[in-house]
Amino acid sequence: MSQENQDAALAPVAKRVRRDGRASAMVVSGVVAAVLAVAAMAIPVPYVVESPGPAINTIGSVGGQPVISVTGHNSFPAQSGTLDLTTVHMIGGLPDSEINIFQALQGWLTPSDSIYPAELIYPPGTSQEAVNSENSAAMTGSQENATAAAFKALGINYQTVLAIASVPSDGASAGILKPDDVLLTIDGKPITGLPAIQKVLADGKGAPVEVTVQRAGADKSVQITPRAGTDGKYLLGISLQNKFTFPFKVDITLSNIGGPSAGMMFALGIMDTLTKGDLTGGKHFAGTGTIDPGGDVGAIGGIAQKMVGARNNGADYFLAPAANCGDVVGHVPNGLHVVKVATLKEAYAAVTAIGTGKDSSTLPTCK
Repeated sequence: MSQENQDAALAPVAKRVRRDGRASAMVVSGVVAAVLAVAAMAIPVPYVVESPGPAINTIGSVGGQPVISVTGHNSFPAQSGTLDLTTVHMIGGLPDSEINIFQALQGWLTPSDSIYPAELIYPPGTSQEAVNSENSAAMTGSQENATAAAFKALGINYQTVLAIASVPSDGASAGILKPDDVLLTIDGKPITGLPAIQKVLADGKGAPVEVTVQRAGADKSVQITPRAGTDGKYLLGISLQNKFTFPFKVDITLSNIGGPSAGMMFALGIMDTLTKGDLTGGKHFAGTGTIDPGGDVGAIGGIAQKMVGARNNGADYFLAPAANCGDVVGHVPNGLHVVKVATLKEAYAAVTAIGTGKDSSTLPTCK
């Protein structure tokens, strides 16, 4: 056979070899890409994604049980209308709640979501258990503050004392004061609140102070040398809590929700439950904001997501803390009217006004 004929005979074989080589390379490349994709999904990234969470009607029921119930006093459960507390769903940033790069990208690409570096949300080494415990404690305190604020607004008397919530092991009071100690005096001056403590410590400029507490029903005086904090202020090294004695019982039954941001909506729900008629006038309200016993409404996080969650749940009106107005502007969903409030009194007045048919455009809003 001539060389020319031999080359012609081998040409199809060569083409098959080249095609088979390219196909093998493509298969190998596909396998490598798949392996890399799976590996990427398994590698956590240090971000936290916030998305709209559920909205829950504080004057409604969950699982057949009223969210707010009263024992030992007349109550008037709402027959219509809604006062939704709003929530944020958070994933990532914790050892037991990590996200991968694809979940992070999804958060970046979803308009209603926000994504943050994990260190801005959680201190290094924080566990899900610690977060849950902190959120649970904050929710309990929020409910008690809401009850106190509602009672004050309605003129219902109650008793309160300032007590120690915790004593860090590295603080000035470690081994001296204990959780649940009731604070009575500091250097002979009545402790009426945190400002009273701060004034004595500032005047003393780090000198030892005598603190009298009530522990297990007996008064006890101890000496503590305050330490300067990072801002230069002198500290006793304790965290405080209000302990209340209410004339009747208000129960708030809600599981799987944590943090302090539902305080204002709880307070409004309690006020509605303790007064005749429907505060809302049958309308759908939602809102957010911390509350203190005096009725001041404080800022919260994730308000953009909470407004989306409120609107998705059918709310027409949203009560926003005045301190959050900078986060509200530019993020209000279509069809949701935002009312700016700084106190429980203002929030109650806004709901009453809208509930009785007043034009909501006359109420203050974020600009």
